[in-house]
Amino acid sequence: MLVVSDTPLLRIEDLHVSANGTAILHGVDLDVHYNEIHAVMGPNGSGKTTLASVLMGHPGLEVTKGTIYFDGEDITGDAPDKRANRGIFMAFQHPTEIPGVPVVQFLRQALSNRTGIDYSIIELRLKVMDAMAQLGIPGHFADRYLNEGFSGGERKRNEILQMTVLEPKLAIMDETDSGLDIDALRTVSDGVRRMIGPERGFLIITHFQRLLDYVTPHYVHVLVGGKLVKTGGAELTAQLESEGYESFR
Repeated sequence: MLVVSDTPLLRIEDLHVSANGTAILHGVDLDVHYNEIHAVMGPNGSGKTTLASVLMGHPGLEVTKGTIYFDGEDITGDAPDKRANRGIFMAFQHPTEIPGVPVVQFLRQALSNRTGIDYSIIELRLKVMDAMAQLGIPGHFADRYLNEGFSGGERKRNEILQMTVLEPKLAIMDETDSGLDIDALRTVSDGVRRMIGPERGFLIITHFQRLLDYVTPHYVHVLVGGKLVKTGGAELTAQLESEGYESFR
């Protein structure tokens, strides 16, 4: 029997964040529960990527006030690897290229760190091949070096492949839909839809409604000037498309 806890998967309390002495976030409060999809939308420079990055523990960001809780535990001071091993995953807007490291080898190490299980190459390859089949990704993809020579769409597909294999509790997507053609956008959205369920939550950072046409959020938050200025349901995306962000400044 599934036991549903009232403790949020992610709780952000009065979060203030600076980078190089410049304040970027000014008191963000947000709860994400299991089985929920939250979208954070806002104009350029509003602090969206900063929010995603500080949740993942980016060392170049300083939390000057406030607390981040994950599964009820304070993770504000945790290093990125500790957060990842707890079950937080971030799909990057601009994934890093790592020459010489095949996708399947990277995933084997990441999954072993995440679960504490030392997967054999064969076990991991079978798991990766199954995930690629689900996502419609060609099998040879597994042996390519991580993001080396990848197109923008391939890099984003690889992020969704990683998410599918690692099965995080919290998936943070930082403008993963940016610059995608329609086929890549469908791969990304299919991957998200396949993973929606009571064992995880999603925080989707985006400029546009495109991804949200395929993945319907439970809550939409408008971030302007480092503050969450409006929260609503999925209908809020239509208002943003028609009115833009000026009315929220």
